[in-house]
Amino acid sequence: MASAQNQDAIDFVASADEVARRAYFSYVNQGSPPGRDVQHWLEAESELLEERNRTRVHGFHNRT
Repeated sequence: MASAQNQDAIDFVASADEVARRAYFSYVNQGSPPGRDVQHWLEAESELLEERNRTRVHGFHNRT
């Protein structure tokens, strides 16, 4: 069972649209600094993965 849970965590990939939206809002909220597009993108991916994992721990994300 534990290996199935680990596989679910590996399988998750946020969609490019989700990441782009999150990165854009981070960019705007930080005052639109130039040259940080990669950092915003990576932070957005990381935040989405963390959120997904938190919902799994609390049982909100169940595959059927």
